Amino acid sequence: MIRKFQFLQTKFNGPLLITPFKADDERGYFIKDYTYPLFSENNITEHLREVFYTHSHKGVIRAIHFQSIKEQAKIVRCIKGKIYDVIVDLRPDSLTFGQWEGFYLDESNNLELYVPQGFGHGYNVLEDSIVSYKCTEDFYAQGDDGILYNDSELNIDWKIVNNDSIILSDKDKNLQSFSEFKKKLGL
Repeated sequence: MIRKFQFLQTKFNGPLLITPFKADDERGYFIKDYTYPLFSENNITEHLREVFYTHSHKGVIRAIHFQSIKEQAKIVRCIKGKIYDVIVDLRPDSLTFGQWEGFYLDESNNLELYVPQGFGHGYNVLEDSIVSYKCTEDFYAQGDDGILYNDSELNIDWKIVNNDSIILSDKDKNLQSFSEFKKKLGL
């Protein structure tokens, strides 16, 4: 069975939910999750600069992260396991500023999410998972920024089953609120 690339619009202008090319047969499967010519036809024209992977245990929440300097667009895919992936529109001039949307990404649906510049990104790990990030800018520590996962103004439904099992990094426990982020922008 062969499944071709599909690019689906999210509720936001910019982010896309992508079904990669996949060919299955008696040997297993082959997945191609990126090809510049086809992605550029779908308005993803940035060039990739780095690719990295995270391994996370069930219960980890990676809060809303972004780079405030040297912003990155990224393509995110859960290669192993299952996550609930969340994006937040952080573009102050956008009609959807401060709104969020979530997607289930896992090893069986193979979906990937294109997260353009101007969006925060995070996820809840529903099963031990390996997640791939393809980024258009190198990591820049001076611009590393984020918003608390449980910010009351954003009110994100993280699909948390048991609050006692949440695992957060020290960094994610001490991120700014959405109100503090807006103040930095002069809003």
